[in-house]
Amino acid sequence: MTQKVILHVGTPKTGTSYLQDVLHRNRATLAGHGILYPADRFDAHFLAALDLMRLPWGGLEREAVGAWDDLARRVRGWHGHTAIISHEILAAASRAQVGRALSSLGMARGSDVEVHLVLSVRDLVRQIPAEWQENVKHRSAMSYQRFLARITDPSRNSRIASWFWSVQEIPEILDRWGADLPPERIHLVTVPSPGGAPDLLWKRFAKAFGLEGIDLELGVERVNPSLGVPETALIRRINRSANRVVEPADYRPLVRELLAHQTLSRRVTSPRLSLPPEHVPWVREREAAFVAEIESRGYDVVGDIHDLRGNPGLHPYVDPDRPRERDVAGAAVDAIKALLLETSRMRAEESRLREELEETREALRRSYLRPSYRLREKAVLAISKSRGGRGLLGVYRLARGRSSRSA
Repeated sequence: MTQKVILHVGTPKTGTSYLQDVLHRNRATLAGHGILYPADRFDAHFLAALDLMRLPWGGLEREAVGAWDDLARRVRGWHGHTAIISHEILAAASRAQVGRALSSLGMARGSDVEVHLVLSVRDLVRQIPAEWQENVKHRSAMSYQRFLARITDPSRNSRIASWFWSVQEIPEILDRWGADLPPERIHLVTVPSPGGAPDLLWKRFAKAFGLEGIDLELGVERVNPSLGVPETALIRRINRSANRVVEPADYRPLVRELLAHQTLSRRVTSPRLSLPPEHVPWVREREAAFVAEIESRGYDVVGDIHDLRGNPGLHPYVDPDRPRERDVAGAAVDAIKALLLETSRMRAEESRLREELEETREALRRSYLRPSYRLREKAVLAISKSRGGRGLLGVYRLARGRSSRSA
């Protein structure tokens, strides 16, 4: 049975996609060092989190049924020394769901399983605009100002605010997940302030997860790239009209992946999203409260706790609700080019498939014209006129594994 479980529960937009990509691609290497990352597919832990939390997610929740129990079963059955579970939406789990998760992983009174909690965290100066942008990339047409109004006013009964603070209110997340754990088993990985070494965040993850000294392949294959102001404004405008005509199954590959991630995220000279100046004092106050609370609890901080104090002056504020139209037009031209190329590729693929279909039809037509086929067809028709003959044909077809009437 696993001796140690490392449970990474968030938060979103803290390098989690990169971490999970590295863990998934290096499963065999990790297993050779006694470390289990139980995921046969990249989104296995996402599905398990949906199942644990009973979250609706565009129909994926039906595919997720039973995923958490399967994951926990693999963890309990691991004969190495460590198992790792990682997904950022786990940050929103309720106390009851946390209790179920820990119990299913083998954590009970008298158990030898040692559970460690890892929470990766980033300053609100970066998290707030990043979370709004993520909403836009998930079909939202809500303006930035409206989003800010929702999350900064606790008196509003807002689904947006409820979700945001469930995955960003660091002390409260630690209250839910860490209530039954000693402080030394709770590890906070801080996302470095802008301008640090590119591999610094990975080094912090490696230390928290006990991966130092293991030769892992770290190439970037899966990331969740950010957009600039005009690019985000363009996607929001697309959402206003496309949400009525584009099905969810088509939105993700065409808008989120093709346009946002593969095309518009490459426009790196655009102004970046940032906080409006009038919200800076409130955000700084929340960040200071987070830092003070974490310091008072004695958790293991991997990195610098003061990374949680953001730099609101890093990027000049440009209102994404009123972007410069010339910039949006430039982004739109790039988006149209990407859609034209994708349409051309799909038309070529359609043409190829049509040719294959015609070749198959022609091959079947020629086979039907062969004398031997016509003789077999006549014999089958003659035999099938009697009950005994039909029974023999049924046995023959069953033995051949075929259901075709011409078999």
